[in-house]
Amino acid sequence: MEIADYIIADDRVLVELVLQGDNIAFEYLFERYKEAIHRLFIQRTNNPLDADDLLQETFIKVYINIHRYNPAYTFGQWVYTIARNTFVDFIRRRQEDLPIDDKFTAPPSNNPTPEENIIRKQQRTQIERYLQAMPPRYRQLIVMRFFEEYSYEEIAMKLELPLGTVKTQIHRAREQMCRLIAADEKS
Repeated sequence: MEIADYIIADDRVLVELVLQGDNIAFEYLFERYKEAIHRLFIQRTNNPLDADDLLQETFIKVYINIHRYNPAYTFGQWVYTIARNTFVDFIRRRQEDLPIDDKFTAPPSNNPTPEENIIRKQQRTQIERYLQAMPPRYRQLIVMRFFEEYSYEEIAMKLELPLGTVKTQIHRAREQMCRLIAADEKS
């Protein structure tokens, strides 16, 4: 594969190449995301050395677990999740190393970073687009169950439907949502 092909390839193509043993493809994935993830760690730790270590640890985990990547999500979302979990582990390890008196200081800020805000907004936009493509009945069920967090029983009461019907229709609505996501990933 030519260098230009790596540069213009989307993340999913590069992931497929990595899975086939192409380490150069992984280098291009790393280059695409290293700065954003490094900035995230700098903001969270305020320590460039810790940020460098966390970046390296994150991408080692990405490389080791790339076979677990689910194309239903963007590669950036998946990498960010690994980075966030790596940071949580880092904080836990650091807390374990502190004297007992130092463990009760204020925790690090849980405010989302600019990157987190962008990812959340992208996810919300994608989900809203999928919902709009669904029939109104399925859209209503998905919203009630997963956004408004109603139980199956509450949905059955509100819609005056048998519980079995609600469960079946929610199952079908989820399947349709999955098909929409899969079709979108192929295009």
